[in-house]
Amino acid sequence: MSIFESYELGDIELKNRIIMAPMTRNRAIDNIPNDLMATYYGQRAGAGLIISEGTSPSLNGIGYPRIPGAYSPAQIEGWEQIAKTIHDKGGKFFVQLMHCGRIAANENLPDGGEVLAPSPVKAAGQMYTDIKGVVPHVTPREMTPKDIEHAQQEYADSAEMLVKRAGVDGVELHSANGYLMEQFLNPRSNVREDGYGGGFKNRARFVVETAEKVAKVIGAKRLGIRVSPYGAFNDMEHDYDDLVELYSYLAQEMRRIGLAYIHIVDHRDSMDAPEFKTDIKQTIKLNFGGTIITGGGIHSVEDAEKVLKDGFDLAYIARSYISNPDLVQKFLNRDELKQPNPDLFYTPGPEGYTDY
Repeated sequence: MSIFESYELGDIELKNRIIMAPMTRNRAIDNIPNDLMATYYGQRAGAGLIISEGTSPSLNGIGYPRIPGAYSPAQIEGWEQIAKTIHDKGGKFFVQLMHCGRIAANENLPDGGEVLAPSPVKAAGQMYTDIKGVVPHVTPREMTPKDIEHAQQEYADSAEMLVKRAGVDGVELHSANGYLMEQFLNPRSNVREDGYGGGFKNRARFVVETAEKVAKVIGAKRLGIRVSPYGAFNDMEHDYDDLVELYSYLAQEMRRIGLAYIHIVDHRDSMDAPEFKTDIKQTIKLNFGGTIITGGGIHSVEDAEKVLKDGFDLAYIARSYISNPDLVQKFLNRDELKQPNPDLFYTPGPEGYTDY
């Protein structure tokens, strides 16, 4: 099996097994996808599948400056142009829906937005704003049952517009890295005492119900989910008593719904995350039974091929794609990869974005 072989992801044929992972790049001025972003994604259409940067399904989900949304007509038009650019170059494209929840600053929210989370537990750490520079995270307002239902509908509405109007190939739910969905899963950020808190089935309820609602409007085979068990990013508890039970149950529920894939984040190499206490990737694979995307620290063809040899299906690559838009061709030629400039990861404009 080769990383360069095609792969059937449901009814979508990927031309290779290399996935461009979601990466926040902060180029969406006024939270609207634009021509510069279309150029960026089009340059990288050699990937088997591109998964977009985290994209908010609502006003309340905009935690960072200059991240895109997918809830207004202008935003959907922007994604339509990006999808067309990728498709014209033979690529496939999923948009990742990311509601930031408590990882936010009021200065970054559009008018009418509010910082919401499962519980009023303030995250440690700080948030950059274009207005005031670095500020502490704010204490979120605890979501009411009505807020929960409303947020789930926002995910579904956003997904439906992206697939049926913008023409993207599918949507990925961001249930990783300490954002809203993982805030429900994780006992550090979820201290609720109702049906969305407590035991692992209750903590998984928001994610499961949202996946069901999104699958209903776009089809389960157009839907994936990203998870980060043992991740500590954004002030998450990385080792809790029922972690294995939680992710086993979540994988079983995603299998029942019929999702296209589960995307497992592994930040041990690239972001100094703690070691996994169990073989959680294999546990999720066994309970899901479908396509698994994983990776972490891939810098060569051999690194990518190891993901397949370990029994997984598709290999994600993140930072190497920043400075190597032609990464697949470089892998084929065994060319050396260019290193990115971290100082330009999140700055506005083309430098360090489309000028490699």
